[in-house]
Amino acid sequence: MKAIRIAQAGGPEMLQLIDSPDPQAGAGELLIAVEAFGVNRPDVLQRKGAYPPPPGASELPGLEVAGRIVGGDAQELAAAGFKLGDAVCALTPGGGYAQVCVAPIGHCLPVPAGWSMLEAASLPETFFTVWSNVFERAALRPGESLLVHGGSSGIGVAAIQIAKAMGARVFVTVGSASKAKACLALGADLAIDYKEQDFVAEVKAATGGAGVNVILDMVAGGYIERGVQCLANDGRLVIIAVQGGTDAHIDAGAVLRRRLTISGSTLRPRSLAFKSGIAAALRERVWPLLAARTVIKPVIYRSFAADQIAMAHALMESGQHVGKIVLSW
Repeated sequence: MKAIRIAQAGGPEMLQLIDSPDPQAGAGELLIAVEAFGVNRPDVLQRKGAYPPPPGASELPGLEVAGRIVGGDAQELAAAGFKLGDAVCALTPGGGYAQVCVAPIGHCLPVPAGWSMLEAASLPETFFTVWSNVFERAALRPGESLLVHGGSSGIGVAAIQIAKAMGARVFVTVGSASKAKACLALGADLAIDYKEQDFVAEVKAATGGAGVNVILDMVAGGYIERGVQCLANDGRLVIIAVQGGTDAHIDAGAVLRRRLTISGSTLRPRSLAFKSGIAAALRERVWPLLAARTVIKPVIYRSFAADQIAMAHALMESGQHVGKIVLSW
């Protein structure tokens, strides 16, 4: 099979198209003939040598794929309602940048009716992340409000659409007027240009001074202190990345007085069972909404051929994109 490896830690030019042996599926796993795969920021970090794969995972990058089942644990496939030839998308611990990929059966979901393979490949990493952190960890409920930092990212556009579908108000921070417009078009109630506006003041104004119930924060650093100021009483702040650094000042008194919760998580090293639970929840609560393509739509900024992977990574690092970057074989 063809695959893309990281020759050594460095820039996008370190991604090389190679010939590689096909992987073998083990117990509880299936093989996917990959037609499309997504690019995510963890892939960039892995390429730079800052985010190694967990023990037992493929050394090849790639956390989400879409394609057709071509093999695997027959008994577990049948138990999950899958068969050879089925179109699926999957969250993988690695190995997605390849023409054949192994995935745990419990981490696979059917390609939604009417969605292309390119569109389906944009779903797993962001939807698993959003559901796990916004709806399970932070327990966002209908009628509550959510603030998403990085609203135009792949995570951001997923969070906007799922949260709106679940009956929440959604505010986002973005870095330009064009990104704000794109987020509003996806259903965000308020898009704040952090380069031009004080997001704390804007959130307070939009909520009558009460603040938001949940914050999804992929910036961290100085945003943590300001996030605490944005939270309503009993608010929950979840950190999923540290693009702004790991050092943060927290007013512990405010946390105590207002009963705030600050937590964080990373998805890749979590257990198979944990991620299978997320997949089951998505299949029940979110997947029925996808076929209509009205409440939740695919948001693909640009697609590339697999041999253009360096260009895709350069685009990811530029921050110009709104939504997902995907590739196809």
